[in-house]
Amino acid sequence: FLAAADGLGSIAIDTTQLNMSVTDPTAWATAMNNLGMVPVGLAGQQLVTDSICVPGFDPSLSMMTGITPINPMIPGMGLVPPPPPTDVPVVKEIIHCKSCTLFPPNPNLPPPSTRERPPGCKTVFVGGLPENATEEIIQEVFEQCGDITAIRKSKKNFCHIRFAEEFMVDKAIYLSGYRMRLGSSTDKKDSGRLHVDFAQARDDFYEWECKQRMLAREERHRRKMEEDRLRPPSPPAIMHYSEHEAALLAEKLKDDSKFSEAITVLLTWIERGEVNRRSANQFYSMVQSANSHVRRLMNEKAAHEQEMEQAKESFKNALTGILTQFEQIVAVFNASTRQKAWDHFSKAQRKNIDIWRKHSEELRNAHSEQLMGIRREEEMEMSDDDSGDNPSKKLRVDDSALAAQAYALKEENDSLRWQLDAYRNEVELLKQEKGQLFRTEESLTKDQQLQFLQQTMQGMQQQLLSIQEELNNKKSELEQAKEEQTHTQAMLKVLQEQLKSTKELAEINGHDESQANVGNFNTLCAFVFNTGIISTFLHVHPFGANIEYLWSYMQQLDSRISANEIEMLLMRLPRMFKQEFTGVGATLEKRWKFCAFEGIKTI
Repeated sequence: FLAAADGLGSIAIDTTQLNMSVTDPTAWATAMNNLGMVPVGLAGQQLVTDSICVPGFDPSLSMMTGITPINPMIPGMGLVPPPPPTDVPVVKEIIHCKSCTLFPPNPNLPPPSTRERPPGCKTVFVGGLPENATEEIIQEVFEQCGDITAIRKSKKNFCHIRFAEEFMVDKAIYLSGYRMRLGSSTDKKDSGRLHVDFAQARDDFYEWECKQRMLAREERHRRKMEEDRLRPPSPPAIMHYSEHEAALLAEKLKDDSKFSEAITVLLTWIERGEVNRRSANQFYSMVQSANSHVRRLMNEKAAHEQEMEQAKESFKNALTGILTQFEQIVAVFNASTRQKAWDHFSKAQRKNIDIWRKHSEELRNAHSEQLMGIRREEEMEMSDDDSGDNPSKKLRVDDSALAAQAYALKEENDSLRWQLDAYRNEVELLKQEKGQLFRTEESLTKDQQLQFLQQTMQGMQQQLLSIQEELNNKKSELEQAKEEQTHTQAMLKVLQEQLKSTKELAEINGHDESQANVGNFNTLCAFVFNTGIISTFLHVHPFGANIEYLWSYMQQLDSRISANEIEMLLMRLPRMFKQEFTGVGATLEKRWKFCAFEGIKTI
């Protein structure tokens, strides 16, 4: 937009190119003013004046930075006069050119529609041209809107016109709806209704993108320069450790004004790993110097705390005075609201006094709560002081000269003792290093053998654990086998009892007839079979089962058996099966249970 703005300031109208006849001077002046051009020999006002076309215009915004760029030709931005109101009709006049005449559209018709304006649009579409219109005639009509860089005319009565600047497109759009007539001819081929609209051209969009990228680069550069200007300076480099630098640093640590800088260097050296056996004493002395500043810092803290207490006391006194004045003001308002004075005020005055009184009471309550909070904090601090000694008081007592000398002697004694401990540690380290140098290979082999024996012991322990697990598994399998054996023995006894019961039944029914009748033998086999099946079924149902459940299960094995037969069989063997009643009322239910093993368990 910089080049576009610079070009706006240099726009001038060549009066030699506008040698055309003017039949109606007033109409011609009105039409040229609507187009934003000054007619020849007539006074008029341009659409864009030279005074607002600043050569050095810098929008300083761009689409690339996420902010919509400012187009200096957009109406309402101060560079182009805003469009006329929609409710006020725009009066369009007849425009006379050398080769043609433009007649305005009917003012009662709606304005011609246009598409959305593409970004950076410098090209317009012109349709409805007369069939006999040439490029020279088109240039003669539209060059009044601005410099034309290219005209592409088609055979189908339309063309595309590209202007030098974007604001010239707005002037060309104004001609949309005009009827164009070549000369004074009435032939249809010499007349047509113009339709001017925005056109989307790749060249316009490319130039617009280039301008946006240039503005984005300028914005990024400006922001980078601003960030570089506001960026804090880098901290100074820390020098490397040496004995000379250590001596200088020790002197700086003793100076209160240079202590903060020196303590940073000391911390960096320690973090770098500069402390070794040789430099340990120097570092210890520097650490001791740093420790000597603790008392000074505590004294400064005590002084600041005393200042803070004084400031709190003055604030509390001022707040108390303010609260007293608030009480007096509230008392004045309360006295004003009494009937003696209240009746003499007007209604508006009473309303204002009531509002002022409420506001004063709110402020008084707020300040009273604040003062009470300060007093509560003081009471809490006093209780804390009573429970424990205040270290600031101790430090104030130590400010005497005698206490300072005693403290200094104590520190010197401690430093000498710590130096002696450091020398002892160095001697022990030297002895250990000397012993390690004379270490023989036999000790190394013994260590290897000891490690090997330890690994062997670990392997044996793991084997013992695995063997113990296998032994536990075998024991569990043996217990299961014993349980199965006892179960089979119990089943065998049950079958023996069932066989005895079948013999008794056979004696009752007649032993001779059973031997003679093969059918009775089959019945006995079925009885034994059913008894065994029912015993097994009830054994796996410890809570028992009803007759319907047993019958549904037996039906799958023998479809001819009935529920009554099963019940009669159960009643014949009271030693093996017993009947129990469960539930109450409507939920009463008869269940049969297997009881042959109960006698075995009690034995």
